[in-house]
Amino acid sequence: MAWDDEYDVVVAGSGAGALAGALAAASDAPAAASDGLRTAVLEKTSLVGGTSAYSGSAIWLPGTRVQERAGIGDSTESARAYLRALLGDDGNAAHREAFLETAPELVEFLERDPAIEVEWRAFPDYFDAPGRIDMGRSFVPLDLPLERLGELAGLVRPPVDRDRTGRGHAPGRPLAQGRSLIGRLLLAITATGNADVRTGTALTDLIVEAGRVVGVAAMTAEGPVRLRASRGVLLAAGGFESSAELRALRGVPGGAAWTMAPDGANTGDAIAAAMRIGASTGLLDQAWFCPGLAMPDGRAAFTLGFRGGLIVDGTGRRFANESLPYDQMGRRLASAGDPFYLIFDSRSDGLPAISIPAAAPEEQLAAGLWHQADTLADLAAKTGLPAGALASTVERFNGFAAKGVDEDFHRGEDPYDLYFTGGKPCLVPVDRPPYFAAKIVLSDLGTKGGLRADPDGRVLSGAGRPIPGLYAAGNTSASFTGPVYPGPGIPIGTAMAFAYRAVQDMRRNQS
Repeated sequence: MAWDDEYDVVVAGSGAGALAGALAAASDAPAAASDGLRTAVLEKTSLVGGTSAYSGSAIWLPGTRVQERAGIGDSTESARAYLRALLGDDGNAAHREAFLETAPELVEFLERDPAIEVEWRAFPDYFDAPGRIDMGRSFVPLDLPLERLGELAGLVRPPVDRDRTGRGHAPGRPLAQGRSLIGRLLLAITATGNADVRTGTALTDLIVEAGRVVGVAAMTAEGPVRLRASRGVLLAAGGFESSAELRALRGVPGGAAWTMAPDGANTGDAIAAAMRIGASTGLLDQAWFCPGLAMPDGRAAFTLGFRGGLIVDGTGRRFANESLPYDQMGRRLASAGDPFYLIFDSRSDGLPAISIPAAAPEEQLAAGLWHQADTLADLAAKTGLPAGALASTVERFNGFAAKGVDEDFHRGEDPYDLYFTGGKPCLVPVDRPPYFAAKIVLSDLGTKGGLRADPDGRVLSGAGRPIPGLYAAGNTSASFTGPVYPGPGIPIGTAMAFAYRAVQDMRRNQS
């Protein structure tokens, strides 16, 4: 086999999980007294970070010294109780224990690097279950000044609003949230001197010799390349949410146009390459769902933190607590009948919620995605909603707001409901014309079904045996949380933890 380049480890993808795995590989390992491994990071697009760069960068890694410093009462034991209450023990206990065991070790490893600076920040866990931390246990990276990144700043994917319009980072502003996480990991990886970050390099196939994955085939602007990976290949390249064909084939609700994935990314290439060599899959109909605000460019904006208004389906009636954590609300959308509208009034200065990217009311109205009327009857006529049902729904909701009790869906009774209102009521009357109706769609932060892997990230064959040399993490793998989204930062936290475990397995099992 002729190779264009040879590495110890090849990582496909450049989100938080991929870069955590690459850092674990490229760094020296003091405990094992071993040097860093020569590592390649392959990114299909021209920018690093994937959907992680768009994220709020919450990292759900419980029982670590970050939570201990914050004094919030978190522990591995409480996180175990929480996950067990939500997920049970059927089929996920080994992955749960591996994740909980790895979290403190991973955080200690990350914080040894001066580039990685994080802090706990309040954001409630998503379910009222034993072991929950009401103000949350996730943590986030500190903002990162652009000048600290230097030339590397141009590699980091900018915020979603600027990225979708072809703009880079805002001049003079530090990288925040997901951009900071990606920037910090990129700084740390580069400082090892053992890693190549190869953008514009799309994985096309896995190369197998004697039953072992020994490298990858990839396509670049200059043509195809073959890269050897003597220790292993880690697939952490996201899911398939941007492929309308695969979504339809696998029954994933929503639509490729409404996902939050970056343009040109997350089309399932890594999953498909592994399936061609016999890898098994699971949870292919699942995603990390969320409400989306329909935007004039045909895309959707991730929408959360409803401070007012109410959401109705095509019957003109409410069907859920609008302030539910976004995955739970997304699943209510998936089971209800569209179209969906957020109904609000002039109490709000624009949308009574957070949308990412932000929505300009005048542009939304001009595009026909928002409707405005002086009466609910006129609003119903403009949206096609049943006028009588809409009026009675708003009247009933306003009655709940007056009493402060949502008798239908219990909005405002959970700490998460009040998190974005600063503790103020989220049951706010809709009674001050003009009235508005904003079109809501079912969006997602990515699919969460993919390759089946064991607790060390080893991809499993159809027979349930590890495929030598092949590993998966993040949305390229089937999430051990199944259809449940336990808390903010679970996608990133689990991706980082299992990528880290995968590299430790590579180090233990030298070829």
